[in-house]
Amino acid sequence: MINKQNMVVIGSKELISFPRLKVFDVPAKIDTGADTSSVWVSGIKVTREGLTFKLFNKRNQYYTGETITVPNFETTVIKNSSGLPQKRYKVRMVILVHNRRIRAYFTLADRSTMQYPILLGRRLLTNKFIVDVSKEYIASPPPRKNKKINKLAKNPKIAKNVLVKRKK
Repeated sequence: MINKQNMVVIGSKELISFPRLKVFDVPAKIDTGADTSSVWVSGIKVTREGLTFKLFNKRNQYYTGETITVPNFETTVIKNSSGLPQKRYKVRMVILVHNRRIRAYFTLADRSTMQYPILLGRRLLTNKFIVDVSKEYIASPPPRKNKKINKLAKNPKIAKNVLVKRKK
């Protein structure tokens, strides 16, 4: 039986961190309908040392430009947000959610057209968290809006989540 007293209530959106990569307070969508978790990466390459990639891309405020090398990885087929099968790389990463350190699998994807660069799915959430979908940022404060960074594009021809430079 699961001890619900040890489970933390989180909202449908939370800030998470990758402590080993020194990336902190990144907004994530909590998706109880998704089986696996996913993170936005760019520049994926298979090398002799393993799989290399960069978290996010240059347009994202959390991008550090640091190349990450993971010696152990898998490939998997998932259904993407459109319901179509897609082959993706899967790696294990350590994250912090509400000061709880979790080692979990993430599929690597281009989430540049998505509103949130990280999606946390059921496998990561099960037996660890209770999700209150009526609330956001229960376990963490909402992300601060950096006015110097970017704003969402208003042009309907541009994808709804593509960022454009803010005019002064």
